[in-house]
This record gives sequence, C-alpha cells and structure tokens, in this order.
Amino acid sequence: MKILIAEFAVGTDIEKSLIPEGAAMLKTLAESFVRLGHEVYYPSAGTKIGAGTCFESTAESFRQVIEKKAKACDAGLVIAPDSMLPELNKVLEENTVNLGCSPQSAACCADKLLCTEILKKAGIKTPEIAKEAEKSKKYVVKPRFGCGAEATYLVTEFKNEDGLFASEYIEGKHLSVSLIAGKKPLPLTVNRQFIEFGEKEVKAGENGKTGVFGIKYNGSLTPYRTPGREELYETAISTVKCLDCFGYVGVDIVLADLPYVVDVNPRPTASLFGISRVMREEIGDLLLKNKFGELPDSVNIEGEYRFSKDALGELFGRA
Repeated sequence: MKILIAEFAVGTDIEKSLIPEGAAMLKTLAESFVRLGHEVYYPSAGTKIGAGTCFESTAESFRQVIEKKAKACDAGLVIAPDSMLPELNKVLEENTVNLGCSPQSAACCADKLLCTEILKKAGIKTPEIAKEAEKSKKYVVKPRFGCGAEATYLVTEFKNEDGLFASEYIEGKHLSVSLIAGKKPLPLTVNRQFIEFGEKEVKAGENGKTGVFGIKYNGSLTPYRTPGREELYETAISTVKCLDCFGYVGVDIVLADLPYVVDVNPRPTASLFGISRVMREEIGDLLLKNKFGELPDSVNIEGEYRFSKDALGELFGRA
C-alpha cells in the first residue's frame, strides 16, 4: 500500500520547537509501515527523517499538498495541532482512507471545554470547570482550543477571558493511556508524563492571573506500571467511545483517588516514540488492522523506555 503521513511541524516549519516531537512521531510511524512492506510518503519543509519518500511542502501549501498526494495514496494519517485537525482530516477523508479520527470526533476533542462537558455528562470523571476562584484553591487555566500544555497556567486567581477556561487543579500522578480506538478499542500502554511547573510568579493583575507560571511537558516513561492499570484502561476506553474516536488516541489522565481525564488527543502523541521501543507489535500493522481487519486482544510489552524533550531535540534536530 501507499501511505501518506502528514505531520504539521515537519511539513510547515512554522514552530521549530515542535519539530523534534513531530519528527519522532513521523519517523516511528514511517519506519513501521516500511518494515511491513508499504510505501510511505510525507511532506516536509526541510526536515528529513531517513524513512519513506519526502516531498516538498511549506506552511502555505501544506493543506494543498495533502490533498494532492492523498489522491495517489491508499491510506493516510494526519498529525497536527488539535484546532487544525478537523479540517485536515476532512481533506484526507475526501481523497483517501483516513486511518485517524473523523473530522467530527477531532472537532469535539479540539474544543477542550466542550470535550469536558461531554465526558462529564457521560459520567466520566473530569476536573470541575470553575467560574470564579475560591480562596486557597489552585486552578488550571488553558486555551479552549490548544495543543498540549501550550499557554497553560497553574494559578490561584484568574479572570474569565474569551478563549480560555479554568478548571480545578487535581493533585495526583500525571499519566496518559495510549490506545487504538475503533470497533474494538485496544489499550497499548499507560505512560508516566513528566510535567514541570515553572518557578516564575505571575503578579496579581498580569493577564488576570496570580500564581505559578507555566506547565510544561518534558517526556514520558513507557510503560508506567501501576496496580490501577485496568481502571485506567477502562477510563480511556469509555472516553474514546464517548467521543467516537478512531485510530491512535492519547488520553491524558491525572490519577488521584480516581482517574480524572484532563485531555484527549485524537492523533498520535509523543508517547508513541517510547511505545514503539517496548511493544513487540508494529504500530503500522495495528492501525491498518483497525481499519481493514481485526485487532488482537492485547499487545506484548517488554521492558521500559524513558525519554525527555531535550533528548528528542538531540535525536531529531534538522537533518
């Protein structure tokens, strides 16, 4: 088969700080499909990954080159910021077989406030949305439409602003569950996320926030071994079913007294880089079986793998 993998950071070169993570995911997927005997094509604005066939794209042409190349491919997968994913997946679906989420599902996940409300109505634990700050409590303020920990703050006070919303801060372990969503969801691993909190204090009144500045993701450990694994898997499966997700999905969870779902990523995530090093199965094979065949009941995990964003930067700088 001819397979298109379009990763936004590599394909546009807009945000250079995101290229290492993007290249890591892209290379992991491309190498897997190539090992299975498939032809892989990917757009690039300059970064080469050493697997598959690269074709030129720019920030301005990224959407158009996906449309053009998808017509000549048998299947495809887009990795992009959540706010852009619905439109790009629609372009993909109109021109080839989409191995990822539908545009509708991706749109639900992209709207963090709507996603939280949908999950809460379904009985899935999520942090409570806050309308105003209460004394001695901490809150997480983040964009309604955003990607990862972008523009996310841990605060003690906040003002309601357009495009942002606040939720209660849940103290606990920062985890994620990676799974293949579809007719028969297949959990892959529980991952420990390394979350760093900035030390800079935000002065009262500055952007309406007071408290600790910045929340940063700095890699993960795969797998994270915990006696609560099955409960975490059940939470993630309920989440992707509720949102009608398909393909590789990462469900971010804070594990306190119970698992709290804090974000849903309807696309490959950086954790895939570690998973591919401990999972015996090929991720490419699982994605294709999810669409065209039948998934196994479980996957085989051997050992563990830990990486940081700095390590990805060293491995996947501009080639």
